[in-house]
Amino acid sequence: MMKRCSCVILIFLLHYHAAAGQTLPINRQLFFLDETPIEVTLTTDIKKLRNDKKTPVWQTTSIIMQFSDTSIITEQIRVKPRGIYRKNNCDIAALMLDFKNASSPGLSPLKSLKLVGGCHSNASDEALLIKEYLAYKIYNFISIMSFRVRLMHVTYKDSKQKVKPYSQYAFLIEDIKDLADRNNCVEIKNKTFNTEATNRQHINLVSIFQYMIGNTDWSVPVRHNIKLMVPKNDTFARPYPVAYDFDYAGLVNASYAVPDETLGTTSVTERVYRGFGRNMDELQTNLDIFKEKKEQIMFYIKNFTLLSENNKKGITRYLEDFYKIIDTKKSSKTVFIDNARKE
Repeated sequence: MMKRCSCVILIFLLHYHAAAGQTLPINRQLFFLDETPIEVTLTTDIKKLRNDKKTPVWQTTSIIMQFSDTSIITEQIRVKPRGIYRKNNCDIAALMLDFKNASSPGLSPLKSLKLVGGCHSNASDEALLIKEYLAYKIYNFISIMSFRVRLMHVTYKDSKQKVKPYSQYAFLIEDIKDLADRNNCVEIKNKTFNTEATNRQHINLVSIFQYMIGNTDWSVPVRHNIKLMVPKNDTFARPYPVAYDFDYAGLVNASYAVPDETLGTTSVTERVYRGFGRNMDELQTNLDIFKEKKEQIMFYIKNFTLLSENNKKGITRYLEDFYKIIDTKKSSKTVFIDNARKE
């Protein structure tokens, strides 16, 4: 009886239930702890969404969210295109979803969240999307200072009925404020930091993770795909960098991803360490974290059912190459010390 009551309470916290004809607000922190994909339908003016990508404006959208316990929320929200590359090159760009409206009382606690979807409505682009989702999940295993994500299976419908509906997986990214709050931190927005001015141990961790997934598309000084946060009780402390946006990573290996010409590589799958030089004792503390998490990471990928076996094998091989490097001090020294950044 106790087990049954606990399940009922959990469902209530994660989603919502109707009481006295009213929809209770969703819990946005617990929302991102659920691993089950949400069935979502977005109905809006698709042509307007596509045509206004370069000068995005908010537009009204009907959203239906169906959760695994069969709970359903149907409300009106707003959406607009976001992202630089995707706004210019994708069928439907990555979207910003604004839930905080009088017309969306159940979803309003989610406030505004980024929705990452496939660049085009085909199976190969969907696979790339899911691989990027896995990059976020791997990051979650490595550090609690990482963005949580929630997978969704989205059906896009045209409110004008001029565009054929299509369905594809996508995911929502946790808001930076929630990430900072659960780490007892606050985000730093309007201050520039050099890479070496951040928390030394944590930038080591982030740099190794980026090398692990083959991502060089990030920079601390210009805040490119990096957020910074500091402890609430010490705002003068060196900030913690938090990485995001991994579609250019070698792990994903998107067809549109091109390597930075200044790195001298011919493919994004070629790893380049972008961290600064450290001594081996310093690095070993972080490398041990990656070693300790290997079994969990590989198990998660192996049992992830939304990718083909070939894609899972490809990801596993790519990660195994990384683990071979950190398996010995000699190869670790070559990559993370001898070939580290000097400036």
